[in-house]
Amino acid sequence: MKRIVVFGYSVMSLEAMSRLPKEDCSILFIAANESEAASVSEKGFETQIIDFKNDDDLSSVGIGTNVDIIFCFYPTDSDNVFLTISARAMDKDLIIIAIVDDSESEGKLLAAGANKIIDPYEICGRKVHEMLTKPDISDILDHTVFGRHDLNMAQIEIPLDSYLEGIMVSKLNLRNEKYNLILIGVVDKELDDQLHFTNGETDHELNAGDVLVVMGPSHGCRLFRNEVEYQWV
Repeated sequence: MKRIVVFGYSVMSLEAMSRLPKEDCSILFIAANESEAASVSEKGFETQIIDFKNDDDLSSVGIGTNVDIIFCFYPTDSDNVFLTISARAMDKDLIIIAIVDDSESEGKLLAAGANKIIDPYEICGRKVHEMLTKPDISDILDHTVFGRHDLNMAQIEIPLDSYLEGIMVSKLNLRNEKYNLILIGVVDKELDDQLHFTNGETDHELNAGDVLVVMGPSHGCRLFRNEVEYQWV
């Protein structure tokens, strides 16, 4: 189980915590005061009040020993840079994910040791552009990716005499209430071992030995895998 510590009270930090799979993660929120701690505790999360600028306080919550990932969600870039520098000095293998308010601070956070930078304005801009230019894709993502907490990816090989043999990829509908899956692509082992993305530009006839790469909720992945492997129709 991953040990995750989240710093900084904001809409984004609360949303991130709500979407992390609780069965795979142990989540601790670092509050600045009693009010923040009480608010987050009410949502069912473990909380602790510490001074993130104090290395001893950071050690007390497990940074440098048993924490795998930290999220730096403070509203000011300088606080996130300070936290990143301190945490990286304490653990060279720690995964640090930081939000950035000013895009010019991205370089500072990376130099400080952050592994991943989240720019909410860039994400929002891409989302708006996607909604305007590719509404169908946006709808798929809303119902499968952004709307799910238990997002998984699975590789499912088509066995001999499968009911899927001879079916064109364009006719394979997994975006339904039963599965709620996205077909990412197909590996045709007769051609090569490369993943061929299902981008709609070319179609593909499914054959035994082909590997379907799907993404979606764990229940849908398991159900579709069982039906394919055990020939349920």
